[in-house]
Amino acid sequence: MALPPTHPTDALERAAGAGDGALVVGVDEVGRGPWAGPVVAAAAILDLAALPPGAAALIADSKVLTAARRLTARDAFAGHARVALGRAEVVEIDRLNILQASMLAMCRAVEALLPALPRPPDLILVDGNRLPDWPHAARAVVRGDASCLSIAAAAIAAKLARDAEMAELARRYPGYGWESNAGYGTPAHRDGLRRLGVTEHHRRSFAPIRALIDSDAR
Repeated sequence: MALPPTHPTDALERAAGAGDGALVVGVDEVGRGPWAGPVVAAAAILDLAALPPGAAALIADSKVLTAARRLTARDAFAGHARVALGRAEVVEIDRLNILQASMLAMCRAVEALLPALPRPPDLILVDGNRLPDWPHAARAVVRGDASCLSIAAAAIAAKLARDAEMAELARRYPGYGWESNAGYGTPAHRDGLRRLGVTEHHRRSFAPIRALIDSDAR
């Protein structure tokens, strides 16, 4: 199986002592850009000593993997990792803004992971250039989902979870194409909005949704 163009490594985790017993967690979120649905984050800690090379080779930037390859990768590393999810709901996105809601989702993912760890993490590696407000030692890693193994694993888990949720919402709210666009502003989603209007799962603080609401109110 050919590797995708970007392939993360465990260099950052090992530099932080993960090979010598340090607890190094990777965190990422998905769903900042969509017009509908929650933002979902995951926190992942990999057992680097037990993770087979073949499983590590399947972990890549979730954005360059197909849905099938994300699932294959998740199944390959699941037995050698602890993963927890966190989320922020649409009402929180609208109240806080998407950046702060993403930070909240990441905090919740880490809090959900803590009971599975023997002690607090020694370091949390976070995708991006900002860190949540939490009491943990952390490092922001720009493009971490393409370069850092545990962040990439977290991104895969979060992406699979959110996509599955949007597919379920698509069954309840047909016509917006959420089963394929995951809530992003595709032509199919725009068409559904024109025909069917705004649902409770749309982010009213996002400009295209706000403009549609304002237009209907005139």
